[in-house]
Amino acid sequence: MVVLPVFLQAPWAHFHPLSACLFTFVLLGIGVALVQFGGDKWLHSGSLLVGVSGSWLGGCLFWGWLRAHPILHIPVEAVAAPVAFVGLSSRWRLGAGFYMSCLLGTALTDLMMVTTGVMNRWPVVVQAPIKKAPQILHQTAEHLLNIQAVFLLLSAASIIICLAHFMRLRSSLNSPAGRTWLVASAALMTTLWVDGLFLLTALFQPRFSGLI
Repeated sequence: MVVLPVFLQAPWAHFHPLSACLFTFVLLGIGVALVQFGGDKWLHSGSLLVGVSGSWLGGCLFWGWLRAHPILHIPVEAVAAPVAFVGLSSRWRLGAGFYMSCLLGTALTDLMMVTTGVMNRWPVVVQAPIKKAPQILHQTAEHLLNIQAVFLLLSAASIIICLAHFMRLRSSLNSPAGRTWLVASAALMTTLWVDGLFLLTALFQPRFSGLI
């Protein structure tokens, strides 16, 4: 649920933004149906899908129409944040926790892009012609292979690991709030691995990164 939007949603929204955006309602509809009619057995899965639909909507809006404006990334991705915040105290808390944790991971990723100088290169990468885009993305990834950038990235990774560990310590499968902390912890850690996978892909196989 974290990996799929990164490597599938971005190219889908780039080439067919409207259909990708409308798919939000498919995810939302399935999630609501599972919660309403699936009973306790499907309650958690349905709630998670509702959370995924919020992340999917924000991603489609950004990747479909605003991808050349990285400063708008977080504001657009946070489009469902008010609803998710309210949902944290409802039966939808699992999905809300998933969404908020993914948003936190995205915010930390963008912060690192700013501090390492990648954010300035972003518009060039996403607006490059298809034939040149892989080379430009590869060069942008290589920009991170210096002592200062590596130190910043490792520091950010350490912060994410500590935050995820703190969330896990607060989790308990015997309580709704505990399960939400557990899901949030897993989502945040997965965001870290996705960032690492994206960097490796940009270095060695840029066409598979989801940006091209």
